[in-house]
Amino acid sequence: MSETLIPGPVSRAARRRRAAAGAALALLVAVTGCTGSQESPAAADRTAPVAVTGPLCDALPSGTEPGSPGSLVDRSPAQALTWIPVLTMFEAAVRATGLTEELSAAGGLTILAPTDDAFRARFSTANLDQLLLKDTATLRGLLKEHLVAGARPVADLASAGTVTTLAGTTLAVAPAGSGVRLADRAETICADYRAGGARIHVIDKVLGNLPETAHEEDHAH
Repeated sequence: MSETLIPGPVSRAARRRRAAAGAALALLVAVTGCTGSQESPAAADRTAPVAVTGPLCDALPSGTEPGSPGSLVDRSPAQALTWIPVLTMFEAAVRATGLTEELSAAGGLTILAPTDDAFRARFSTANLDQLLLKDTATLRGLLKEHLVAGARPVADLASAGTVTTLAGTTLAVAPAGSGVRLADRAETICADYRAGGARIHVIDKVLGNLPETAHEEDHAH
């Protein structure tokens, strides 16, 4: 005849072990649930829609197209410039002057990038060639007239009233439509691209005080 085993009282040590095991399991479930359901702020920022604003935006890549605002978020500022089709001259100037790395400055940067048409309206072809190939120190100074410390959205620029460029120039800033007007000269025409730690605002005029030479084109021959 078999004996029926009746469990005796559970020891205090055994109860402590069971309680510890239960607490550990609860902690593991809580941690697993949190990490599985929440994104880091950086990841959330990368996946958030990128809204650009200005009259030129409709003519530039959008949606899932290469060069669209959303596709540039994880690229460096220098890489992003190569994908915005109206900025080929500005991008070439950045490379010629060795500013590629500086666009990824710690703390972010605001890049006021003139279009190719803006460069053509300001400088003759011969003048541009001179700047790109020989007078890169002058060109570097010109580019710094278009860089502002900190990655500043266009709405932030509009409320600031003035900004100071890396060249030390103070620019007056005023609201203009969905963007801003800078130094009573240039306007943003597609603002608020995000790239790495930078904000890129496409503008319609070249800033700075270099002389206008575009009119010399007709007298070149």
